[in-house]
Amino acid sequence: MSVDLATVRHIAHLARISISDEDAKNMEGDLNSILEWVEQLSEVDTDGVEPMTSVVHMEMKKRDDVVSDGGYAEKIVHNAPAYEETFFMVPKVIE
Repeated sequence: MSVDLATVRHIAHLARISISDEDAKNMEGDLNSILEWVEQLSEVDTDGVEPMTSVVHMEMKKRDDVVSDGGYAEKIVHNAPAYEETFFMVPKVIE
């Protein structure tokens, strides 16, 4: 996979950042280097390797899923500019 200058400009537009022509050319090279490195990872044989959460084997800390505090929904929604029962009302957003 390769990134061209048009793709860099499109990514910058989506990120809502402005970049100069020189920065765009530098970013093109940087992004291509990153993508080449990621493609190298696909060459690693991971058959038979279990997924890990850490390089050190340890048990994940877990807590009981219990309600410890609550029942204040009515008080919380009173802080909102618009609410109905215990729900926040927000304007409809359509692009």
